[in-house]
Amino acid sequence: MNLNSSKIEVDTADTSPILIIPYMWIGDFVRGHTVVRVLKERWPNRPVDLLVTSLCAPLVDYMPGVRAGIVWDLPRSRLALGRQWQLASLLRERHYRTVLVMPRTWKSALAPALAGVPERVGFVGEIRFGLLNCWRWGEKALPRFIDKNAALALPDGAPLPPEWPVPQLRVPPGDVARWREANGLGNRPAVALAPGSVGAAKRWPFYGEAARLLLEAGLDVWVVGGPGEKGLAAEIVAAGGPGVRDLTGTDLRNGILAMAAAGVAISNDSGLMHIAAALGTPTMGIFGPTSPYHWAPLNGLAATVQTKTQVPCQPCHRPVCRMNDHRCMRDIPATDVAAIAQRVLADAAIPVAP
Repeated sequence: MNLNSSKIEVDTADTSPILIIPYMWIGDFVRGHTVVRVLKERWPNRPVDLLVTSLCAPLVDYMPGVRAGIVWDLPRSRLALGRQWQLASLLRERHYRTVLVMPRTWKSALAPALAGVPERVGFVGEIRFGLLNCWRWGEKALPRFIDKNAALALPDGAPLPPEWPVPQLRVPPGDVARWREANGLGNRPAVALAPGSVGAAKRWPFYGEAARLLLEAGLDVWVVGGPGEKGLAAEIVAAGGPGVRDLTGTDLRNGILAMAAAGVAISNDSGLMHIAAALGTPTMGIFGPTSPYHWAPLNGLAATVQTKTQVPCQPCHRPVCRMNDHRCMRDIPATDVAAIAQRVLADAAIPVAP
């Protein structure tokens, strides 16, 4: 995206800080870095901060153009007015002039309004008149999730660009080397498997078999994910063999560093897929019930893996398959995925041990 070619004014004089309130799912948070990049093109000298949960906080450390993350966990199931007042007080101290509120919920816009941030931008959503004062309309007409978010960083009514700037995560090479050493991983080429997802329907069931084939091809294999993937990791280790390393854990930073260190990442439609792609790691995305057009990373994928079988219920976006015995995932064989991974490594000029 080039604002000069879009005839959108670039203002270098404004130095007032901006706050983004993004969606807090990991993949959505990563894609929110596109909004940061658009804002930095419009206002190169305005500091940009992100409101962030403790889960997503490690991502902020690797996002170019972000001054700081404000770590603030709000409960999902209730308003928590006391916590909202505390957050409003913190925002007031930081003297934000503009806040972009990405979620459509009423409570996501409450603290900026209580803080009196002068310019509060967001879609009307849950009848948020009074909480927002720069309302945007037409969200449902925008084709993709990224269009809905990044449009808020443009002037009201500005046309969408043909391409958005892609999200970026930058991990210093020294951090990767220290992480490998701390985990005793050596320097062999490795494939990182991300078998988790929000919703069982998006999980490809043959990671264990793929791990075995990749080990036989001379590659190290790591299983990456959060504490919810411990059971899946144990199944993959049991099926793949003792050479498979379980690197799942509670700290997202560990997952970021694993994806940065890997030669190729294989992932379901999940947050780790977006992390790997934003890092520049060659990434294979396995898609079943969801649409790659809507949910694949803007960075592009080294390979998009889908079943060749025609499944009439696809895409369905259901968390659990209710038809056809999960054929959109079960008809993707492990041999195909392992072969594609080796081809991706070869294309990236990463040698495989004999």
